[in-house]
Amino acid sequence: MNFINYISNIAVPATILIIIIYGLIEKQQVFDVFLDGAKEGLEIVINIFPTLLGLFLSINVLRESGIIDAITNVALPVLNILQVPPEILPLAFLRPISGSASMAVATDIMSKFGVDSLIGLMTSTIMGSTETTLYTIALYTSAVKIKKTRFVLVAALLADFVRNVIFCYFLANYVVIFFLTFFAYSYIIILINF
Repeated sequence: MNFINYISNIAVPATILIIIIYGLIEKQQVFDVFLDGAKEGLEIVINIFPTLLGLFLSINVLRESGIIDAITNVALPVLNILQVPPEILPLAFLRPISGSASMAVATDIMSKFGVDSLIGLMTSTIMGSTETTLYTIALYTSAVKIKKTRFVLVAALLADFVRNVIFCYFLANYVVIFFLTFFAYSYIIILINF
């Protein structure tokens, strides 16, 4: 454990040192290159700021309006058929839009149900295997000045929807099969060794 802490403490300074040494070997003006990169990064931030401002504003309006709770109540019969816990639906809606909002929902779910519960496993997998789709599309397309994003948006949101439904539907069966297989295999290994 001490070795891992040591590696994590030295990772950033070592990376900076490697970059500086590489720049010196290549006979580059390292600080001037750094300043040029910082200037270019600042220009990108200024160019995408209006997009980010609009996105953050719309996320807060969506969270505070209560529309996600209304959609969850309407979708409850379908969720029951698909065996999807209704507590997952707000996370599935917010994850493509906002990382911070989805993190708040995920933290709330895990504090209520626990991290090792089925809902906790679903929450962890959704958080770990998904991207903030709208944020990423807005950021990347505005950085390269692409105006028509409707096809990218439709494809990305459809992929998010299908992934969440398929994942939640099959996770319960997968977890049960995994644990049964793991325990059966462990039991066989124990019997063989005795």
